[in-house]
Amino acid sequence: MKSLTIKEINEILKGELAGNTNRKISGPEELEKAGNDHITFIGSKRYVRLWETSKACAAIVDEKLEIEPGENRALIRVTNADLAMAKLLEVFDPGPPQFDIAIHPTAVIHESVTIGKECKIGAGCYVGKDVILGDAVVLFPNVTILDETKVGNGTIIWPGTVIRERCEIGNFCIFHTNVSIGADGFGYRPSEDDKGLIKVPQIGNVIIGNGVEIGANSCVDRGKFSSTIIGDGCKIDNLVQIAHNCIMGRSCIMAGNSGLAGSVTLGDGVIIGGSASIKDHTTIHSGAIVGAGSGVMNDVPAGKIVLGYPAADSREMLKQWVALRKLGKK
Repeated sequence: MKSLTIKEINEILKGELAGNTNRKISGPEELEKAGNDHITFIGSKRYVRLWETSKACAAIVDEKLEIEPGENRALIRVTNADLAMAKLLEVFDPGPPQFDIAIHPTAVIHESVTIGKECKIGAGCYVGKDVILGDAVVLFPNVTILDETKVGNGTIIWPGTVIRERCEIGNFCIFHTNVSIGADGFGYRPSEDDKGLIKVPQIGNVIIGNGVEIGANSCVDRGKFSSTIIGDGCKIDNLVQIAHNCIMGRSCIMAGNSGLAGSVTLGDGVIIGGSASIKDHTTIHSGAIVGAGSGVMNDVPAGKIVLGYPAADSREMLKQWVALRKLGKK
């Protein structure tokens, strides 16, 4: 276990140290759960009152807060407590599971596969025909990558993930457990006798840019034709659905349980709140924000914030909710 003094931590964070503690710090922890060998963080005024009863010996605090360290306790004042704590988490990160052998003997790898330098392939993986793995790709146990797929340098794929045929994955992506990339899009047509539904072939693929992170149990469906595209730097939470032929710009964020119906287009830097749903063939332009639980039925202009069901301008929707609440009290 790594442990650091408060002065060593302050050298990393480059904050302003107030008070001191002679305790070695074994790691970060929440205010109310911390022991006397932990450092915690306080980013807003509402949590200041918890410092007095917390057992933590140190805290990273926003420099604007009025708070005193106390006896044998220390504060590191910084401009942004959240960012400073994120930096400290990197220091105390114990790292991922280690591979005893670079390519496990139980992995099934087609003879035509191209494997870059320093790749690691875990037990029970399957890598299909003509797959290309870039340098330093990591496949944890039980990952499946089907034929003609390309995976870029430094990409990490956690157990249970399936990447279907002909997909293209960029450099330094992270796919968490049980991600599905390239499953068939949801497409059917009525049968000629009107007695059932006939599946529409989905012959496209998925193209994912560089630095994309996709959370556990999320799905990105292949295009009906052409490609479903996820732009560079997008961050996708757990349990997110991205349907066929969607296009996401750069650095978009989608929170858990949100979903895009078919052929939705997101500009750059769009934020989709948790459990929000976006209607098919809708465009949400760059910088727009969709509030949690909203249902977007129409295009959203650049930079606009919408919420509600159906989603509308956030300020107008809040006024409506206030008016309804007042009516309910009469």
